[in-house]
Amino acid sequence: MLVVNSKIEIIPSELLLTAYSAGYFPMAESANGKIKWYSPDPRAIIPLDKFKIPRSLHQTVKKNTFEIRINSDFLTVIRNCADRKDTWISEEIICSYLELHKIGFAHSVESWCDNKLMGGLYGVALGGAFFGESMFSLKKDASKVSLVALVKRLKDKGFILLDTQFLTPHLKKFGTIEISRKHYLNLLKSAMMLTESKFI
Repeated sequence: MLVVNSKIEIIPSELLLTAYSAGYFPMAESANGKIKWYSPDPRAIIPLDKFKIPRSLHQTVKKNTFEIRINSDFLTVIRNCADRKDTWISEEIICSYLELHKIGFAHSVESWCDNKLMGGLYGVALGGAFFGESMFSLKKDASKVSLVALVKRLKDKGFILLDTQFLTPHLKKFGTIEISRKHYLNLLKSAMMLTESKFI
C-alpha cells in the first residue's frame, strides 16, 4: 500500500495533468524545495521510430539479465531516483506523483534481478504521450534495460510521443533529439487526441 505523508503539501493531480497537457512540468529547487514550472525551448524527445539500442546493451537485453515489471514498486523507484546529492525530486514531488500513480497516470518500469529491484524509471502517461521523469540504476545497464522496455511498450500501446524534457549525453546515445517548443507543442497536441492509448 502506498502511503502519502499527510503533512506534506502536494501538487493537485488535476493541476499536474493540466500542466503536462500544456507542455509544462514541475521541478523542485534542490536548496529549498521550492516548486518551479518548466517548458524548455528546445525540448528533448526520443522519436519512437528512431530509438537506438547500443550494441552492448542489446546483448544485455538478449541475455534476459533482468526481469521487467510495471508498477510493482513505484514508491521505491521514485525514492531511488531522488537519492542523490542534488535532486529536484523533493518530498512534495514524491507525494504528488504517488497520488498521480494511485489514480493511474504515473507509472514505473522496473528492472529486477534475483527478486531485487536493480533499476528503473518513472513518468506520466497521458493521451498518446509518455513524459519521462527520472531513472536510476543499482546495477550496470538496469535503467537502460527499463528504457528499452518502456519504448517497446509505448510502441505496442500506440503512443506517439516520448518526452525526456532535456537532452543529456546519456540520453543522446538512444537517439534523443532536441526540437523547438513550437514543434513539441504540435506533437503534444496530436498525442493528447489519442485518448484510446493506455499504458496499462
